[in-house]
Amino acid sequence: MSKKTELNQSFNKYIRWFWLLIASGLTLIVLLFLLAGIGAFGKLPTFEELENPENNLASEVISIDGETLGKYAKENRTPIHFSDLPTNLIEALIATEDERFFTHSGIDARGTLRAIVKMGRGGGASTITQQLAKMTFTKRASGNIFKRIIQKVKEIIIAVQLERNYSKSEIIAMYLNKYDFLNQAVGIRSASRIYFGKEPKELKIEESAMLIGMLKNSSLYNPLRREKMVKHRRNVVLKQMQRNKYLTKKWKDSLQQMGLGLDIHRESHSDGLATYFREYLRSYMKKWIKNNPKPNGETYNLMRDGLKIFVTLDSRMQAYAEEAVKEHMSNLQRAFFKEQKRNKTAPFIDVTSEEIDFILYSAMRRSERWRKMKKAGVSKNDIIASFDVKTQMKVFSWKGTIDTLMTPKDSIRYYKRFLRTGFLSIEPQTGQIKAWVGGINYKHFQYDAVKQQKRQVGSTFKPFIYATAINQLKKSPCDKYPNTLYTIPKEKYGSEEDWTPKNATESYGGERTLRQALASSINVITARLIDEVGPKTVVELAKRAGIETKIQANPSIALGAIDLSLYELLSAYTNFANKGQRVEPIMLLRIEDKNGTVLQEFVPKTNEVMSEESAYVMLDLMKGVTTSGSGARLRKGWTSNPDKIVTGFPYLFKNPIAGKTGTTQAQSDGWFIGIVPNLVSGAWVGGEDRATHFHHISKGQGASMALPIWALYMKKCYADKNLYISEEDFEKPAVISIRLNCNEENNEGEDENEKEKEDVKAIEF
Repeated sequence: MSKKTELNQSFNKYIRWFWLLIASGLTLIVLLFLLAGIGAFGKLPTFEELENPENNLASEVISIDGETLGKYAKENRTPIHFSDLPTNLIEALIATEDERFFTHSGIDARGTLRAIVKMGRGGGASTITQQLAKMTFTKRASGNIFKRIIQKVKEIIIAVQLERNYSKSEIIAMYLNKYDFLNQAVGIRSASRIYFGKEPKELKIEESAMLIGMLKNSSLYNPLRREKMVKHRRNVVLKQMQRNKYLTKKWKDSLQQMGLGLDIHRESHSDGLATYFREYLRSYMKKWIKNNPKPNGETYNLMRDGLKIFVTLDSRMQAYAEEAVKEHMSNLQRAFFKEQKRNKTAPFIDVTSEEIDFILYSAMRRSERWRKMKKAGVSKNDIIASFDVKTQMKVFSWKGTIDTLMTPKDSIRYYKRFLRTGFLSIEPQTGQIKAWVGGINYKHFQYDAVKQQKRQVGSTFKPFIYATAINQLKKSPCDKYPNTLYTIPKEKYGSEEDWTPKNATESYGGERTLRQALASSINVITARLIDEVGPKTVVELAKRAGIETKIQANPSIALGAIDLSLYELLSAYTNFANKGQRVEPIMLLRIEDKNGTVLQEFVPKTNEVMSEESAYVMLDLMKGVTTSGSGARLRKGWTSNPDKIVTGFPYLFKNPIAGKTGTTQAQSDGWFIGIVPNLVSGAWVGGEDRATHFHHISKGQGASMALPIWALYMKKCYADKNLYISEEDFEKPAVISIRLNCNEENNEGEDENEKEKEDVKAIEF
């Protein structure tokens, strides 16, 4: 055989081997796809699973004005539709992640070939559809190259299936809804809200570019940790947008010079609006879920099923309430700290060292530290000892969180120095709760002073005694009673001893009309009234009005010697503004599932408390509180100030306002309830323990502690004309048989002026 023939045979042999290798490779690839397709390397998603990919969808709390107040989530994801995405975001995505997205069928042949040739070192093979497949239906491959190849095969198969079952726009929306942008921002809507404080539709080009840049690796390109690196990555995205002719070079250069423009709005449960309300709603929803299963019998998951919970709160009014609380309470606290500098037992007043030890020990027993150590099997003595060991901690202050070193026991004492508050606002005609502030800071003070807490209500209970007398006996605001001591014998109502209440000012003499008596909160006249109508009748009216706490029918309730929640008290007041009809407060409008199917709508219950005439007469009486009584500073222009607490910045309300202040023994609690025709709002202020309070009534009365919150809130509400809060007078019934116009000659003017001087003196401190 010639040498040439041998060379030809050898060449043909190599050619056969070459094609054999190619054929084998292709056969292997086909075999891999066939085996993967039948599930040999793990189950592939079914058509039903493709239609309903398993996601952890956050349940969303939506205000009556359409704002998201917060979410309950395992992952903070709220999906949105393609139509809710801005064009610049889609362009940035396509330019950076998948330039041929709209022309391929799930697989980018050019990119895949490049990845094969470079053995994966060049990257760039995965399309948006493949990335979605990886995030949704496959787990990250780890280990040898064979496993990574198998994963890529599965991604390709799933990507093709996705392209067959979904439109391109649906795939983009699914991808952006699925991606975790870190910092509780799962999905594009959460990312847009958390990093820029806006909905995706409102994103600017440079903002969209930053978010798309994070898709490469959100852990690496974290805006809260690596701002310079994130800016560089954003500029790469902008360059890609120019390369794909979405931007001109001049426009790109201009945008690249801009900062990130972050506007962080965290969405954890302890951040944002209505934190106390959302915590109460969470407990309510747990009960609702238990009693309302899915059609198939399964239980809804609040953290994963994407429920939409539409509530009655108005986000604007809620913000105004929180601003009012912060403004007043931060100033009030400064005055309290200033006073406490002279108190050796601060923050406690008029208590023994044994009582202080008991207060601190009780707080230790209720603490998370105690609970965890006890669960871990630590002895009681060792737990107690641990409270005296200094440790690094972050504590609350009105100027911001403080990093400090102190013992846990000292931190308990520190926190007990802070005055607490609760504020609630209800629309009386509908029962809709419009604002709910349960405390001064949810992160550090989680006990809700609206619904969870009950405190002595003082004189804010007096309107129910007056209402009973008006409703049952047709008493007139013009009826006069002697301002003298009055004793109710113990035998009359089965009390333990005779009851002879005294006025707060301990001034007596002459007569007062009921209007004057309520305005000045005269105790001896209230005692006479409850003796006339009987405590049992008052309790019955209070129950109809919405007070659920069991009240003992004894005369002392006339002065508010009962513990109620702010929620109960304010609920009971709403009937005065609603013509004697109580509409049960509601916080929910409806609940929908993730597809928008209404699961339940909520309608409040109603009942009659008193006649329309009686309710109107009570409003007329309580208007006297804000014109000449303890709430008169609403007219005269008092408000909070860091040094004096009260100064001449004007409230100067001119519209009709019915209201009532309340102050309990030793100034432990300050209350104010204010009523205008379509809004009833109230505030409580006090220490966590009754032993924490101001020394003197001048600073500790309800008109100084609680009324300013109401006034600041209403000023903000009235300034927002889109809220339509009424400044009109209360609607008068068609027929009024009870005398209202007393035509009083101010023969007690000297006493009233003295009371006014006392009041002014009391608030100028």
